[in-house]
Formats: sequence, structure tokens, C-alpha cells
Amino acid sequence: MDIDSVAVLVAAASAGSLSAAARRLGVTPMVATRRLAALEQDLGVRLMHRTTRSLSLTPEGEAYLPYAQALVEGEAAGRAILRSSASGASGLLRVTASVAFARKIIAPMVPRLLRANPELRIDLEMTDQVVDIVSSGVDLAIRIAKLRDSSLIAHRLAGSPRVLCASPAYLEARGAPATLEELSSHDCLALSGVTHWVFLAAGRERQVRVGGRFSSSSIEGLLEASLNAGGIGLIAEWNVRDELRQGTLVPLSIEGAVPEDLSIWAVYPSARLVLPKLRVFVAALEAELAGR
Repeated sequence: MDIDSVAVLVAAASAGSLSAAARRLGVTPMVATRRLAALEQDLGVRLMHRTTRSLSLTPEGEAYLPYAQALVEGEAAGRAILRSSASGASGLLRVTASVAFARKIIAPMVPRLLRANPELRIDLEMTDQVVDIVSSGVDLAIRIAKLRDSSLIAHRLAGSPRVLCASPAYLEARGAPATLEELSSHDCLALSGVTHWVFLAAGRERQVRVGGRFSSSSIEGLLEASLNAGGIGLIAEWNVRDELRQGTLVPLSIEGAVPEDLSIWAVYPSARLVLPKLRVFVAALEAELAGR
């Protein structure tokens, strides 16, 4: 079986068209069409419905796609391992992470990693949206959350304790809440759509309704609002470490309760764990977090 033909199927299923798949693979649309037809002939089934305007997998194509993806990723991993024997991590690594984490943690680390691996290239997508890494072709996602079960592989990199904090100016004007109940009388800066914060009290989870006049889709917006006396924020410790040291934000203590901790996860399609470029990046990020 020709792996290049299998790669056309995988790319077309992800990109939604043969022309887009051809661009991704660096071939002409005619070559991509011929390779897909050759694969169908080899397997004896039709894998895709093709019209001038649409492309979709047949039931047989849906059933075969996971195996095709494994073949393509396995072949790429094998090539990467052979290349890496002399040169270390190589090729393009596509990573996605939240804006705050990418800016504070990943971007400062990347130049050192690239200097140590001259054949490695990194494309960092900074977004607070959850990216479908399989369909978008992303190699690695960094997520800070309680993860739900999925077909992806997740490796825990570190804990992500959160800090309840506010600026000195806000606390001077409004005072500091001493109990969870008092949070309801304060301007709490929450992510868009979030109505409750989770705390651990007496060994149990406790959800506390919070409200305020400002919310944001990005933690970056909430951090800036906190710094400018806009309210109380619940922000990852790694994101406000400098501000806490400088005194521009003040940590708040709640009687008998602490904010629920999250974790920082490296999430990737299963077969890509063996790619040297991914292993090198994850190891560097894990070391960076451990040293903080």
C-alpha cells in the first residue's frame, strides 16, 4: 500500500477538499485525485463521495480513517526518529496554548529550545479557544483545566494553583472579603459565561456564585482589570507571580477555604508521542514549570 495515497485520504478528510489536501501535501490537485483513486482501487471500496462542491467520507471511509491516520503518523514518526539520531529534534512542531500561558511561559522558553535544536521549527497558536488538534493538524495542545475523557492522550506537566487577588486600590475602596459569603458583595472578575468559582472547604468542593460588571473571554482581560482596581480576580499563580511580588496585586485569604487547583496538561494525538520534536518540547516545558 502506498503511504502517499493514504496521506491524501487523511489530509482530505481534515481539510475538507482535495485541493486543500494537495496544498498541504505539496502536490497538484490532479496528483492528489489520482492517489486517492489508487487507494480506493487497492482497497476495493469507495472511501469518499466527491462532487465539484463537496467532499465527504463514505461509511467505509469513516471506518478506515483512524487506521489511515495511524499509518501516516507512524510513518512520520519513523522518519523523524531516523532524522533525530544525528540532529536531535527536527521539523515543524505546531503547538496551541492560551494567550496568557503562551506569552508568560512558552514564548520566553522557545528561543533557548530552538538554539539547542537547530533543525526544529515551532509554530505557536495563541488562542483562548479550545482547538480541535486532530482536524487542524496541531501536534500539541497545552490545556489548563480538569480534562474530560477523550480519544487524545494527556500528560500532566504540573499543578496550576490559583490565587484570589485584587489591587491595593480596590481593597482600600471596598475592603477584603473574609468569607465565601462576602464574595457576593464584591465585583468578581470572571471569564465570560462563568457564574461560579469552585473552592475547597472542609475537604469538600463548594461552588460559590460570583458576579460583577465586567467579564472577559480571556484571562488577560481579567488580569488587566484586576490591576486597575476593577475587582477581585481568580487567576493562576504563574500568571500573577510578578504582580504579587511587586505588590501591584494582593493575595486574599478566605476563612476555611482555598481556590480549587487545576493542572497543566500536554494533550496530543496518541501516535505522536514518539515524535522527537514533541518529546523534546514537552520535556523542556516540564522542566521550565518545575523550575518556577
